[in-house]
Amino acid sequence: MKRYRPEEVRARFSARRLRFEGSPELRKALAEFFGEPLTPAEAVRRIVAEVREKGDAALDAWSERLDGHAVYEVPKKLWREAYDDLPRDLREAIEEARVRVKAFYKKEPKGGFLDAGPDGVLGQLVRPLGRVGVYVPGGTAPLLSTVLMTVVPARVAGVGEIVVATPPRPHPAILAAAWAAGADRLFAMGGAQAIAALAYGTERVPRVDKIVGPGNLFVTLAKKEVYGDVGIDGLAGPTETLIVADASANPELVAADLLAQAEHDRLAEPWLLTPSEALADAVEEALEHELKDLPREEVARRALENGGIVLVENLEEALELANLYAPEHLCLSVEDPYAWLGRVQNAGGVFLGEHSGEALGDYLAGPSHVMPTSGTARYSAALAVRDFVKAIPVVGLAPEAAARLSAPAALLARAEGLEAHARALEKRST
Repeated sequence: MKRYRPEEVRARFSARRLRFEGSPELRKALAEFFGEPLTPAEAVRRIVAEVREKGDAALDAWSERLDGHAVYEVPKKLWREAYDDLPRDLREAIEEARVRVKAFYKKEPKGGFLDAGPDGVLGQLVRPLGRVGVYVPGGTAPLLSTVLMTVVPARVAGVGEIVVATPPRPHPAILAAAWAAGADRLFAMGGAQAIAALAYGTERVPRVDKIVGPGNLFVTLAKKEVYGDVGIDGLAGPTETLIVADASANPELVAADLLAQAEHDRLAEPWLLTPSEALADAVEEALEHELKDLPREEVARRALENGGIVLVENLEEALELANLYAPEHLCLSVEDPYAWLGRVQNAGGVFLGEHSGEALGDYLAGPSHVMPTSGTARYSAALAVRDFVKAIPVVGLAPEAAARLSAPAALLARAEGLEAHARALEKRST
């Protein structure tokens, strides 16, 4: 991994943002596919518009062109069969993950309140969303864990109907996870066309209130395109891990955690911040050893080039840089991680100590692994029950309170130039 001094990365860390331009190779492929030069955003806009206007006909046409298969709904009977056909140990692992994720989110406060006092009643009604769409990537790996990490929190929140979308010919493990997690329907459809179908509905696919879950560049751009017509959980970029480690850290575990992220995607960003040059040397040696027989070695090596090792003066500087970077995953592989937890300001998730490896968070530690990326942890959070509910304020003032409050409220209304507001208030002030 390339090594950096803190001053070399400070500006880079603080200026991070989501990028949607796509590589030159991708743009070339788009030009060949569409017969004209289009940016990824323009291509997505075209797909979304056609599905919105033409429904199932456009959905099937794009699915056949892009995924080689028309869209179809997978009957629940096949989910259950896939679940029953899993090896027993894998089925038990899915169940343990489901139980742990459910237990974690059942602890999240989700009730409203009604506060009755002399002035009347003020409060909030908290209501679950009616229907949610969950996108589960297909890609090169069957991400059955994403089903658990999205559907289970939605189920705990009390969502009325949960619709899963995943590319055609879904892996049996994804079907099994959908059964275990408690999804309601599953459509074999992927990409921007799936997001459009969920956002606007077709003859077969029901319209949802919100779309959650990760995806590739085209899925992310489609979520951006439909936002406003439907809610979304956020816009995801490539995965990333930032490890803060001191001399006490085990270099083999640090290297393993860096590679666990690096093998996801050529665009992933693994970073190590440490004041120990000896640890940095040992981690690089461990990386080379592990890479030799890693099945996704080429992907991991490309990803390691996106990150690097930053040799900091001390852990205070490491945490300062970590907060600037606002990583999806922040791993504190230090002697006393709890002593540094209070310094964390920006992170999608925090993993305390080298035994709390981020890979455990991917599968069954408890919290959802759908976390903010590309610096968006500065203002957003990991997927949770709150993403599947809405708070409705309630106002029930007593007549005396309304009369007393209307006079100052009328002053505020006139200061804003809203005379009808002021008059409506004054009718209640006597």
